[in-house]
Amino acid sequence: MLKDYGLDVQKLFLEMMLQDAESYVRVQNIYNPENFDRSLRPAAEFIAKHSNDHKTLPSAEQISATTGVRLHYIPDLTEGHFDWFMEEFEAFTRRQELERAILKSADLLEKGEYDPVEKLIKDAVQISLTKDMGTDYWADPRARIDKYFNSGGQVSTGWPQMDRILYGGFSRGELNIFAGGSGSGKSLVMMNIALSWLQAGLSGVYISLELSEELCALRTDAMLAGMSTKEIRKDIDQTELKVKLVSKKAGQYRIKAIPAQSTINDIRSYIKEVQVQTGIRVDFVMCDYLDLLMPVSAKVSPNDLFVKDKYVSEELRNLAKELNVLFVTASQLNRSAVEEVEFDHSHISGGISKINTADNVFGIFTSRAMKERGKYQIQCMKSRSSTGVGMKIDLDYNIETMRITDPGDDESASNGFKKPNIYESIKTQSRVTPTETVDQTTGEITKVLADVQSAKLKQLLGQIKTSS
Repeated sequence: MLKDYGLDVQKLFLEMMLQDAESYVRVQNIYNPENFDRSLRPAAEFIAKHSNDHKTLPSAEQISATTGVRLHYIPDLTEGHFDWFMEEFEAFTRRQELERAILKSADLLEKGEYDPVEKLIKDAVQISLTKDMGTDYWADPRARIDKYFNSGGQVSTGWPQMDRILYGGFSRGELNIFAGGSGSGKSLVMMNIALSWLQAGLSGVYISLELSEELCALRTDAMLAGMSTKEIRKDIDQTELKVKLVSKKAGQYRIKAIPAQSTINDIRSYIKEVQVQTGIRVDFVMCDYLDLLMPVSAKVSPNDLFVKDKYVSEELRNLAKELNVLFVTASQLNRSAVEEVEFDHSHISGGISKINTADNVFGIFTSRAMKERGKYQIQCMKSRSSTGVGMKIDLDYNIETMRITDPGDDESASNGFKKPNIYESIKTQSRVTPTETVDQTTGEITKVLADVQSAKLKQLLGQIKTSS
């Protein structure tokens, strides 16, 4: 049964707020004069304006003289009365906001604007007073620290070098962006991280706004099977066998292609549908890529990249927090970054708006020559949770299988092969060998000879000097 928040109840709310400044302050985050009856709205608006302008509540006499609304003093109010006020005012505000959202949604639906409707209804339903008092810093330091490191966060990327920069890896609820130029391998980086997470037992979805589902899957086949796409075509049976063997221990994986200009609501609804129909617990979401999405919360021209990307990145981060998942996406670098070897925020297409929102941003530096030599370089451009900004990591790239690996974690390292260190081979190495000469008369040591063995480079230089 719905409660009736009629004129008398609404007037009582204003009188109780006016009588207790603490109660008024506690409801500030949900207080909206438009929720009150038209006859009381001038008084509600005057209270809000007066408190904002003068940092104190107006008197009943001021309200009466200014708006014509008479509010009365209520004697003998106790703490229990104000507890009732807090509960009822929260319910009243939620109902009024929901009613207004439904009416506004009807107008939007008539105009064919469907995307903002869900947000309007969701925001109204979620209206509540602040009851969570936050973290008590001094209460339990051990539990607080354990919660940060063990509450589903710090998941390894599969690349130890990057994990060290991030103090362990990516965390759930964060927005991670890989920025690169056209053809730099943004999709490949995301697919490689996704494969590492799958092999670690996590389940997730790969959402592509650019590539087909079949191509995304084929690239993952090549990485997983250790075969080029040409070899896969010749030997599908071998590929199928390898994929099925890995699938027995790996997490669940879905690849979904959606049209460019889709919204975060399209992604949200797809993920929820996957969870409902398959029972998969989604641990990570790869979105390829941010620049091709449109915002839900505002109508923005696709040409206004700064504003569009600002809203899209904020909505993606909110989605990551809402679903509590590892979230990775990509973004385009602009033309000014083509010849650069050091990236900064000015090289991000659309400006700094998405950088400000993201938790971690990485620039992908590669070229055709680097790929042919089997090299990728990742530069940390922003990190909220570490001091890795500006650091670079060098990764190995297999041009045939498209697998990107950490040089310290590749097969050659695991087989005991160690790459020669050029510096170690040329640096000076000295060894002093004492040779004692004893005076036969006195018995004392009269001479010490030292044999200094220099490095090859130093010896060669010395020989050249002598011969000249």
